[in-house]
Amino acid sequence: MAAYKQPSFQDRASASADARKKALEKLKSKAPIDPAVLAERAAARAAKEAAEAEKRAAKKAEREAAEVEKRERQAAAAAEAAARAEANKPKTEAEKKAERDARYAARKARKK
Repeated sequence: MAAYKQPSFQDRASASADARKKALEKLKSKAPIDPAVLAERAAARAAKEAAEAEKRAAKKAEREAAEVEKRERQAAAAAEAAARAEANKPKTEAEKKAERDARYAARKARKK
């Protein structure tokens, strides 16, 4: 059995050059792409990009609608909380006096 022979620099350089030539020949032997096929691919790509843009716009509109709805709910909750706070607010002395006077006047009117 023969021992492994280490390739020299010239051997490696020529192998590399041969591989490069072979790759270039393979590339040149390919048929050129038909312009109709290129146009079809470009149209398909444009349609796909338009669909993605439409999808992004729909998603953005949905997010904005959700944000508006969220703000409306927050505003309604704040208004409700303010109304509850107003209803639970302790009455002033003047309001208490007005209620007493109204009850007193109602009693007097019933007696007459």
